[in-house]
Amino acid sequence: METSAQEESTGVCPDGGLAFDVFSRRCPSRDTLEDVTGRWGSLTLGALHEGTFRFNELRRRIDGVSEKMLSQTLQALERDGLVRRDAQPTNPPRVDYELTPLGRQVAERLLTLIRFVQARMPEVLAARETYDEVRGGR
Repeated sequence: METSAQEESTGVCPDGGLAFDVFSRRCPSRDTLEDVTGRWGSLTLGALHEGTFRFNELRRRIDGVSEKMLSQTLQALERDGLVRRDAQPTNPPRVDYELTPLGRQVAERLLTLIRFVQARMPEVLAARETYDEVRGGR
């Protein structure tokens, strides 16, 4: 779905409805934000930032994701225009996944956040320990 320059600059939904506002429950940007920032979406985008992967390669890269969840995640990200699925007519079939230009931009921003969180984990772990001592743990 393409948007006009006016729609991009004003943030108006293509149907002329609400302005794009993730805090509004009817805004389609909320679904995309969920696809991108959910555990599996962010890890999938981060992994694909490293290059093109086949399904099972990607599943091994994202430790702990089930086949079903990865499949659903890839479909959602493809629908959002962030991932490209390339099915090659070989026997057996070969399917590769890669980021679109928009997906690459989103992944770069996510990776900045991921790196920040990883770098601050000593502080997070200390805060958790303090919280657990005061509140009685999880």
